[in-house]
Amino acid sequence: MTTKLLFVCLGNICRSPTAHAVMRHKTGNCGLDIEIESAGTSASHRGAPPDSRSVREGMAVGYTFDGITSRPVADSDFVYYDLLLAMDKDNLAELKQRCPAELHHKLQLFMQYHPSYPAYSEVPDPYYGGSKGFALVLQLIEQGCDGLLARLEQLEKV
Repeated sequence: MTTKLLFVCLGNICRSPTAHAVMRHKTGNCGLDIEIESAGTSASHRGAPPDSRSVREGMAVGYTFDGITSRPVADSDFVYYDLLLAMDKDNLAELKQRCPAELHHKLQLFMQYHPSYPAYSEVPDPYYGGSKGFALVLQLIEQGCDGLLARLEQLEKV
C-alpha cells in the first residue's frame, strides 16, 4: 500500500520543497511505497522553483530538486494524502482551519519526528535570513525525515 505524504510550509519554496527532496532521496532504496509532494498554504509563489539557497544547500549533500515547483494546498489534498506535515505551528493552524474536521487526524507537525522534539518544535522560515538559516533548515529536515521514515517502517511491520 502506498503512503502519501504532503510537506507544507507557507510559500512552498524553502522548507517544504527541501523536505520533499530529502524524503524522496531517503526513501529511494528503503523498500517502502511512498509518494511525496509539497505545497504551500499561500499561492504567492505558484509555479516557482525552490529558492536557490535551498537548492544550493541540498545539492551540496546530494539532494535533487528536479520536478519540484511551488503549488498551493488544494482542498483535494486533505482527502488524497495520508499525512499532511506542516513545517510550523502557523501553517498547521491554517491547515486545521481549511481541513474538514473528519480528516484532522491526517494533520501533523513535521518536527514531531525530530529527535529533539519538543525542544525544536518548528522548522524556522529561512527566507529572510542568511545562508546559515538554510543550513539549519536542511539539518532539521534531514533529522526529521529520518524519524518519519523510521516511524513509517515501524508501521509497515505491524
